[in-house]
Amino acid sequence: MTAEAADLVAWRRHLHTIPELGFAEHETAAFVAARLAEMGWSVAAGVGGTGVVGTLQAGRAPRNGGPRAIALRADMDALPIAEAVARPHASRHAGRMHACGHDGHMAMLLGAARDLATRPDFHGTVHLIFQPAEEHGRGAAAMLADGLLERFLFDEVYGLHNMPGLPFGRFATRPGGLMAAEDNFEIVVEGVGTHAARPHMGLDPLVVGAEIVLALQGIVARRLDPVAQAVVSVTEFLTDGQRNVLPGRVTLRGDTRSFDPAVSAMIEARMAAIAAGLCQAHGAGHRFLYTGEFRPTVNSAAQTAWALDAARAVAGAEGAEGDCAPVLASEDFGAFLERVPGNFMFLGSGLAGEPGGVPLHNAAYDFQDGLLPLGAAYFATLARQRLAG
Repeated sequence: MTAEAADLVAWRRHLHTIPELGFAEHETAAFVAARLAEMGWSVAAGVGGTGVVGTLQAGRAPRNGGPRAIALRADMDALPIAEAVARPHASRHAGRMHACGHDGHMAMLLGAARDLATRPDFHGTVHLIFQPAEEHGRGAAAMLADGLLERFLFDEVYGLHNMPGLPFGRFATRPGGLMAAEDNFEIVVEGVGTHAARPHMGLDPLVVGAEIVLALQGIVARRLDPVAQAVVSVTEFLTDGQRNVLPGRVTLRGDTRSFDPAVSAMIEARMAAIAAGLCQAHGAGHRFLYTGEFRPTVNSAAQTAWALDAARAVAGAEGAEGDCAPVLASEDFGAFLERVPGNFMFLGSGLAGEPGGVPLHNAAYDFQDGLLPLGAAYFATLARQRLAG
C-alpha cells in the first residue's frame, strides 16, 4: 500500500469512529475542514448548518467552451444504528454508525483534493461540497438555501455512492432517472371507540384503515402506466385500541417512490381521493398529509457521458457501465441536479456473499477501503478532464 493510499484508509477509519447524525456533524466537519486547509484549499465552514465547501483555482480561464467551475460532492452524516461488528475502527458513539459509506465518500473526496492541490494542472475552479444531513433529505436544500449556488459559482456538479451488489470497483450510471423521489404520507382515520363485544355501538376505524391499505395498492397496479415506475408502501398501521377495545383512531403511514413529478402528483391525488371516499362511505372522519422528502436523482445526458469518460480512464473501458438499471432508493443529490446539470455515479463494492456485499444501512456494514484510491482517482480525473482548458 502506498503512503497516499494509507492516508486515505486512516482518514476513512477515523471518520468511521466519530459518526454524527444530520446537522450535528461538528467533529466530522472540523476534520474535513482541517485536512482541506492543510492541503491549501480555501475553506468555508457552516454552509447550510454544518456543511463545508473547499475551493481551489488553477491555471488560466478555460478557452474550449467547457465549464469555468465544477463541483464535486460527498455526504457526511451517519445513521442511528448500533454497529454490530467489533472492529479497531468501530464507532465510538453508541447507537450511531457509518452504515452507508459516507465515511468512505469523504475520504475519497479528500484524496482527490490532495491530488488536485499537489498537481493543479487544470484551468478553472473546483469546489468540493461536503454535505450534511443526506440521510433524511434535508442537507442539500439547506446548503442551497444558504446561498451555495450564489456564493460558490459552478456549472456542473458530480457525486458518487458506493453500491453493494455491484462487482467490486465497477462504475455504473445512466442518463435520466437514476434514483427515485421519496414522498411520505400519513392518513388518520377517526372513528368511535367501543367495547370489542359491542362493535355496533361505535365506528370501527380498523375496518376503514384496512380497506384503505388494500385500495392504495391499486394506484400503481391500475392507475399508473405500466411503463412508468413507482412504489406505494404502507409501512405503519397504528391504533389506540387494546385487546378488548375497538380503537377510536387509526393512523396509516408510509412511503412512495417515483421518478417523475407528474407520477408523484398523481399518487398524491389518488391517495387523497381514496382516503376521503372510503372514510365518507363509512361515516368516518379523516386527515391526510403528503410530503416530498427527496427529489428524484435525474442525470444530465452530457455530464453523464463525461463522467463515464473519467470512470473509464480510471477503471478501463470495461470498468464502467453507462446504462445501469435505475433504483428506487433515494438520494439527496437530486436537489442539486434540479438546479445544475450533473451526474451521480455508483461504484460497486462487491457482490452478495463478498465482504463488500453487506447491504447499506445494515449494522454489520463497513466501507471497503480498497475503493478509496479508485474513487479519489475518479474525482480528480473528472476535474482535470472537465477543466482541461
